[in-house]
Amino acid sequence: MSGKTLTLSFSKMNGIGNDYIYFDTVSLDPDSLSARLLKDPVAIPKLAVRLSDRHKGIGSDGLVFIRPSEQADFTMDMYNADGSQGKMCGNAIRCVAKYVYERGLTAKTVLTVETLSGIKTLHLTIDQGQVGQVRVNMGRPELDPAKIPVLRPGPQVIQEPLTLAGRVWPITCVSMGNPHAVTFTDQVESLDLAAIGPSFEQHAWFPDRINTEFVQILDRQNVRMRVWERGSGETMACGTGACACAVASALVGYTDRRVMVHLNGGDLLIEWLEDTGEVFMTGPAAFSFDGTVLWEVE
Repeated sequence: MSGKTLTLSFSKMNGIGNDYIYFDTVSLDPDSLSARLLKDPVAIPKLAVRLSDRHKGIGSDGLVFIRPSEQADFTMDMYNADGSQGKMCGNAIRCVAKYVYERGLTAKTVLTVETLSGIKTLHLTIDQGQVGQVRVNMGRPELDPAKIPVLRPGPQVIQEPLTLAGRVWPITCVSMGNPHAVTFTDQVESLDLAAIGPSFEQHAWFPDRINTEFVQILDRQNVRMRVWERGSGETMACGTGACACAVASALVGYTDRRVMVHLNGGDLLIEWLEDTGEVFMTGPAAFSFDGTVLWEVE
């Protein structure tokens, strides 16, 4: 594939500010050079790093590839801004639903999307042909430290003190397909996440690194959350993080099981069902713009 310059079409989308660059590989000829590049495990991380750069690239929290699936309606294949592969993103998957419906890849209003953390079911609310809200069944939270993973003993990690960055942080660990450490504070707005976020992400307790949610309880139905995402830094929003935040808040008794999570980019409604244990996330998705990018094939 060397010696060629490809023109790749993309769409920039965001779920309450959590922005990704989307590539539709479903519509490509599978034998084309573009299709081959967009599934090349060596090229894709380089593409993610270059295009995600907010000064020299398009700017995003990462890349998402919409692919065919043999088990579901579509596959979501995502990469973080540092080129590492992600398992799941709640904001990105809502954008996938909006893309495939509004671009005519499906007429379904109930979709299944295959991810590295399992198949997710999405319910689309349609208004005059446009996707408004998307409700996603995010599955059941994982609380077993060995499966999150977090290197701590016991059946769960709930409000366990972690000494870091000159203070003690009580953390509750949850996996929603991605590993999360949730900590509660009364001063969420004043935290310097750029200074303390990497210390959480790289801490020895977290062998696969960690996403960290800094949460302030407003009342039993509302919380304020900021997030440091592994591989991306502080982002405007994190869907799996909002789910982990809601689960942790209910586990420690701070909120009910239905809570509005207020993030930098907007709001997500999270419901943790008592009967099935499943977590549902409801929120919007939006197109920012379409474009093309030139990529020199090595």
